[in-house]
Amino acid sequence: MNSPEFAWFHIENEAEIATPALLFYRERIEHNLQLMLQIAGGPERLRPHVKTHKCGQLIQRQVELGITKFKCSTVAEVEMTADAGGTDIMLAMPAVGANAHRLAELAAKFPNVRFSTIADDEETIRHIAAAAQQHRVNIPVFLELDCGMSRTGIVPGFQAKMLAKVIKETPRLGLAGLHAYDGHIHDADLETRRRLCDEAFAPILEFKKELQGEGLIVKELVAGGSPTFGIHAQHADRTLSPGTTVLWDFGYGDKLDDLPFQPAAVLLTRVVSKPGTDRITVDLGHKSVAPENPHPRVRFEEIPEAEFLMQSEEHLVMKVDQRERFLIGQALHGIPRHVCPSVSMHGEALIIDNMQVVDRWPITARNRRITV
Repeated sequence: MNSPEFAWFHIENEAEIATPALLFYRERIEHNLQLMLQIAGGPERLRPHVKTHKCGQLIQRQVELGITKFKCSTVAEVEMTADAGGTDIMLAMPAVGANAHRLAELAAKFPNVRFSTIADDEETIRHIAAAAQQHRVNIPVFLELDCGMSRTGIVPGFQAKMLAKVIKETPRLGLAGLHAYDGHIHDADLETRRRLCDEAFAPILEFKKELQGEGLIVKELVAGGSPTFGIHAQHADRTLSPGTTVLWDFGYGDKLDDLPFQPAAVLLTRVVSKPGTDRITVDLGHKSVAPENPHPRVRFEEIPEAEFLMQSEEHLVMKVDQRERFLIGQALHGIPRHVCPSVSMHGEALIIDNMQVVDRWPITARNRRITV
């Protein structure tokens, strides 16, 4: 077992922390932000996704570093980002029904912020246009293209071209550009990942050329996520939208050796029971760590070899060697496999700097609604 007094995750005032708890390590976050800027070649090329952290203070720090464009998944994330200083904010989710009106309300509330969204269907465009008209605001729209994930988006071709023309000609909208997310590409081997990424984007680039040949100017191409971040960064015609890179996790960390980001979010838990002869139970149930993946859903720095036996709402049971090493009340530090939904299960993050808890930051946009 690692000696915790010399480990990077050590906290001197740890006894004061109630568990389970979400911890953000400020020095590691700063490393990750600087590495994002280095890979991108400058803040103007970045449009980071805020869904990973949902935290206004992390938006503020990125704005301090010159990043002004952001991508969001929910209207609450959009509002949080505007309130924290973002000036060019894309809602990367089709805005339909009440959400279209909420987005338009934000455009009226923050007149100096450029809000945009995506569309892959004429009906979606009508929803956005009606809300923009009612609230007397402009909401530019990115044409959402399917580059192989088949979650949202329209395949490049004639119908997509007609849709781009509809967006351009619709009052109070206008064509902001193209958006293509390749979240299905996350192969461990870099050359395989690069090949698949290039194959997926070949039709996107050809389509962009066709649009511009017909007078439909593509002002911005928003491309990729975290696994393909470094690949897209090598092409100057794209805006980059990594998200997990700010906090990282072992799900990506184990696979993507070419992206040396550091895990900066830790789940603190404690041993609450030692049932049987070879197991321990900690207070980290699937209400505190993303449960959609098979075990291990969290990796403990002190016992990476632990065998996961059972997890319920508030408990996690593990088989361990030399159970006598562990004391009731002993703290363990876990890195989640999937950090984004794990963060959203916590109302706040404790900020760790120089081995001390120095602040508490709310996970503001875990709520689906802030004010609108």
